[in-house]
Amino acid sequence: MANTASAKKRIRQIEKRTVRNRARRSRLRTFAKKVEKAIAAGSAQEARAALHALTPELMRAASKGVIHRNAVARKLARLSRRVKALDVAPSA
Repeated sequence: MANTASAKKRIRQIEKRTVRNRARRSRLRTFAKKVEKAIAAGSAQEARAALHALTPELMRAASKGVIHRNAVARKLARLSRRVKALDVAPSA
């Protein structure tokens, strides 16, 4: 257990940050699931709208340090590719 005042304060800060980050991460997963669900349903318009909503959430999470910016770029690139493929699939 922490003995010094500064160590006790760090513990309090970490607990607050953990709760906040857990909420942010959960929110990201929710937004990502909406994109996945739209892709699975084959709805290009819904998928595009869900991806459009997910993008700022991912960027915000990266800026807050919840997930790494390269992970955000990777997720966006992969989801964008899959959404884009929905537009091409019906006409091909």
